[in-house]
Order: sequence, then structure tokens, then C-alpha cells
Amino acid sequence: MPAEVRALCFDLDDTFWAVRPVLVRAEQRMSDFLQGRHPELARGYSSDALFEWRRALAAEVPARAHDMTWLRTEALRRWIVAQGHDPKIADHAFEVFIAARNEVELYPDVLPALRALGARYRLATLSNGNADVHRIGLGAHFSLCTNAERIGAPKPQAAAFHHVAHELGVEAHELLYVGDDPLLDVEGARAAGCRAAWLNRAARAWPAELECRADFVVSDLVELVAQLSDRG
Repeated sequence: MPAEVRALCFDLDDTFWAVRPVLVRAEQRMSDFLQGRHPELARGYSSDALFEWRRALAAEVPARAHDMTWLRTEALRRWIVAQGHDPKIADHAFEVFIAARNEVELYPDVLPALRALGARYRLATLSNGNADVHRIGLGAHFSLCTNAERIGAPKPQAAAFHHVAHELGVEAHELLYVGDDPLLDVEGARAAGCRAAWLNRAARAWPAELECRADFVVSDLVELVAQLSDRG
């Protein structure tokens, strides 16, 4: 294995699972909850409308725009108040949402790769989202599971990657970050002085406006295991 790589850190959404169906289902569960418990409120509810409330809130309070839990609950609370209802409903509705948010279907390569990599490296996760690795049942594979909300800085800010390296006790150049997003994951990690692996499951073209500086380009995590072994 490359001597300079001592730890790996992973993105979550669209790296370990496809996120769109998860979010669609979670939004529907929340809508069903409102319909069942607060039908008069549900009549004015739509996921598109709540998205606009979140976008306006992020613009109003940019210092907290990276905090997905706060953004969702506060936007929902404000919308509920605007409809003349009890803001406490937002907390119950969000619990329904976040439970479904953590019901994911892992890509088939994830668990075999984590077992193989965990035998050789310290592993961590860093996400801009609010999925809970422990709630999903993956927490035992990682020394550290964190996100933009906890750190106070989102990817691609260098502070997010540096926080992970510090917590793992490695230098930035000894950390390999693995993710699907060319800007947030690959360019963000490289700009922070880390290594980067681009997980390109859908065989997408690299964005023309970015220089590809990924140390690894793989179609799944088992391929990453093989490439790391070949360099070892």
C-alpha cells in the first residue's frame, strides 16, 4: 500500500447508497405523517414549497446553511407557524423524516470493501448531509463519523478535511478521501492537501471546468481496494 496513506475517509450519499430515492421516500413519509395527524396542515404542504423555505432560510442565515438538520427543522417550523399551527409539530415531523433518511440500501460493494480496507487503514466518514452511520448500522467500521453540522464547516472547505485528519491523528497528505462529487470531494480534498479518490459509479465525464487531480478513479469500492493493493 502507498506508504503515505494511513487513513481513508468516505462521503456517504451516492458513495455508499443512492440518495435520491432515500430523500423522496423520506419526504413522502413526512407528508403521510402530516396527512394522518394534521390533515388541515397537510393540505398546503409540498416538498417543493418546503425546499423554497429552506433556500430562503439558507440565504438569510448563511452561517448555518451547512447544518441540514437545523435547516430542515427551522424551515419546517417557520412554514408551520405561517400556516397558523403549533411549531412543535415540526419536531415530530422531522423525526419521521430522519428515520426514513436513515433507511438506505447499500451498494453491494460497500460492505466487502469496508471489511478489506478496515483491516489495513483507519476509516472515517465525512458528509455534508445528516445521515447517521450508527443508526444505519455501519458505525462499527469507523474510527470517526462526522459531518458539516458537527464540524461547523462543509466540504469543500479545507477545515472539514483538516478536522478529520486531526481527529484521526494523521497528516493531511496521509488521508485519502473517497467520494462521488468532483468539486466537493475530489477538488476539496486535494485543495486541503489530502489524497482523493473519485468514485465514478455512473461512468460520468469529469467536468471540463475542473482539472482532474484524483489519485484514484474507480467505478466501485472493490476496485479501490484492488488499486490500493496494487500500489502496496
